[in-house]
Amino acid sequence: MKNVKYAKCVKCGKIYDAVPNVTNCECGGILDIVYDYDRIREHFTKQILKSRPYDMWRYRELLPIEETTEPTPLRVGWSPLYEEKNLAALLGLGRLWVKDDGQNPTASLKDRASAMAVAKAAEAGAKIIACSSTGNAASSLAGNAAAAGLRTFIFVPGRAPKGKVAQLLTFGATVISVQGNYEDTFELSRKAIDHFGWYNRNAAINPYLSEGKKTVSLEIAEQLDWEMPDYLAISVGDGCTIAGVWKGLKDLYAIGFIDRLPRLIAVQAKGCCPINRAVEENLPLRPMEENTLADSIAVGVPRNPDKAIMAIKESRGLTVEVTDEEIMAAQKLLGKTCGVFGEPAGVTGTAGVKKLCEEGKLGKDDTVVSVVTGNGLKDVDNAIKFAGEPISLPSDMDLLLKEFEKRKIRTEQ
Repeated sequence: MKNVKYAKCVKCGKIYDAVPNVTNCECGGILDIVYDYDRIREHFTKQILKSRPYDMWRYRELLPIEETTEPTPLRVGWSPLYEEKNLAALLGLGRLWVKDDGQNPTASLKDRASAMAVAKAAEAGAKIIACSSTGNAASSLAGNAAAAGLRTFIFVPGRAPKGKVAQLLTFGATVISVQGNYEDTFELSRKAIDHFGWYNRNAAINPYLSEGKKTVSLEIAEQLDWEMPDYLAISVGDGCTIAGVWKGLKDLYAIGFIDRLPRLIAVQAKGCCPINRAVEENLPLRPMEENTLADSIAVGVPRNPDKAIMAIKESRGLTVEVTDEEIMAAQKLLGKTCGVFGEPAGVTGTAGVKKLCEEGKLGKDDTVVSVVTGNGLKDVDNAIKFAGEPISLPSDMDLLLKEFEKRKIRTEQ
């Protein structure tokens, strides 16, 4: 890869060759992919982008893939970025955009990481890919691998939503539902991957995953015509996504595509916020229980805290925790004002923006992008629980009128 120099440990600084199956440093630290920005500036321009397909691979000079590597079969990336004027006015913000990444092929941002994993597995000559996941990483891997003709072994905790498990089975994955929490699930997957020699798609083990996830911030920058907002809000679980977002922004800044960096807003569920707590207390990360219905970010022992914490601090970012009730209120708010249906973890970033507005930490002078990381159809049970059941009655107009009157439902145009 002419555009990549090497992989470097974020803890001890040791350098490794950026081969397709490189994993963690021998000290246990996570690796970061280091690019040759001088070379990239010579061969990559905004003009070049104009002629390329609208998917994540349009940024291939900023991605750790060989020049001969073909794009993966599913169309991943270039999800819509909506300016939401009504919601901005309601919250008291200057401008607000919502990036709906639930419109990726398997309905989550994790498709970006899984597409990268499939591409690197192909470079490594692997036929089987495996991972542990709370749900979205699993379904995205199973779908992208199936399209590429690869087999998958997926480990999920027993609490994984049925919608996500249904995706896995439909995509032909061998699914292992682990009786325990995410940490138990991760450990079993790690042992099985080591034992069988499968290609490892696990978060914070494979350094290429964040490189795939960073394409969401590359797209946001291009969709905003390279004019960056003041803040970029995103939900945080294991830390890989926020780390990838920051890496992408720094890449663009390094090659001169943008002239300033936004501040990150790291949003976690109040019942599971070990990364935010470490930042706020300025202390080493301590594990937490996984007490939140936002399953995709319910990670009590994050696997990528170092990069995530560095990203928040480097960006002079804000941290905010939201309750499950605040998350579900944000889901309904996004639906009613924007027509965007996000799963609980997917709307957590927006819930954090709403809370910061209510606390007076964001206001009319601020511009914000909020990323919705997954589609609401991933978890319809919680959506129905908080949104309520439909009106149920016989086909009788008089009963309909009485029900409207009882519920004080407005019917005038």
